[in-house]
Amino acid sequence: MKTVGIICEYNPFHLGHQKQFDEIRAALGPDTVIVCLMSGNFVQRGMPAVFDKALRAQAAIDCGADLILELPTVCALSSAEGFAAGGVKILSPFCDYLCFGCETGDEQSLMQTARALLSPEFGPVLRRELESGSSFPVARQRALQQLGISDALLEKPNDILAVEYCKAILAQGSSMKPLPIHRGGDYHDTSADAENPSATALRRLMEQNADWSAFVPASAQKVFSNAPIHSLAAGERAMLSRLRTMTEEDFAALPYGSEGLWRKLMHASRQCATLEDILTATKSKRYTRTRLDRMVMCAYLGITEDLMNAPIPYVRVLGLRSSGIPVLKKARETGLFPHTGDKIDHPYQALEQKWDDLYGLFRCDAPSPAGIDNNRRIYLLK
Repeated sequence: MKTVGIICEYNPFHLGHQKQFDEIRAALGPDTVIVCLMSGNFVQRGMPAVFDKALRAQAAIDCGADLILELPTVCALSSAEGFAAGGVKILSPFCDYLCFGCETGDEQSLMQTARALLSPEFGPVLRRELESGSSFPVARQRALQQLGISDALLEKPNDILAVEYCKAILAQGSSMKPLPIHRGGDYHDTSADAENPSATALRRLMEQNADWSAFVPASAQKVFSNAPIHSLAAGERAMLSRLRTMTEEDFAALPYGSEGLWRKLMHASRQCATLEDILTATKSKRYTRTRLDRMVMCAYLGITEDLMNAPIPYVRVLGLRSSGIPVLKKARETGLFPHTGDKIDHPYQALEQKWDDLYGLFRCDAPSPAGIDNNRRIYLLK
């Protein structure tokens, strides 16, 4: 029996994710255990998840996952490199493979690019490109070209993340084997493809109150039906309130704020009326929009650079079925997975409760009450 890890968001779970489960078991056997390390209520783009993490975990379990773990918020809101590194570190002790969808699906090419990015020659070339004023993605591509490596794998979002997964496996000396699966369709496609729908397209359909049920498995549709939807727009005023009351010291402590970017964000927050205006005023050629989105979400949640870089104290279990119990027992040997009801003597627990309360302000119909996290239960499918 093999154990396969997936670092994911399921925002929301759709037919493409079900297809990945099916392909894993077709390749490795029907008894393969699938462990999903899923972002909680905030996702890597710096946005609130469309559905609460408990519902997304339940949908994944009902559709065939064996164990759902919560990727800590500080990892979920990291750059692609931090997102991948955090996930690989958590899954490596108890998973045989790391499976991910990507446009290329070629393990050899992905690993070759990852090795080049980790080579001693890469850093100096990258710094020269950054000093020329290029954004990080452009500088990285140009640096690879100068080292004789094709930059084609850094053009599409899933390939970029796939390379980061391979980098993390190599850098950490992980025993996990990469298991790339070709992902059809377009990650950013705003129209839902019947066979390979993008989560972006499904979220847009939700915002338009259009029918999106055909693009998710029946089991997931049952979970998501009539569930509260969350969006950035619904919580904009809450975010503006936080930005307008932050001190200079608060802005200076933010992650992603190097080279004076935090100061530019601070000035924009004190002069602009809307969140979009603030982001537009802060953006420059050097920095990507997603970096700013993550930075602003960290400001709202009170996440500092020090907190972002601190060791992960523990990982929560969100859901499982009986087939996931043996793997969970093995995972608990790492000391990262407390038992339900265990008292955790660490300030991170209070922060998590605060973040879940703040997530409730992104609910589209009406804010959720505070304290919901105190009543959460692990979803168990027997």
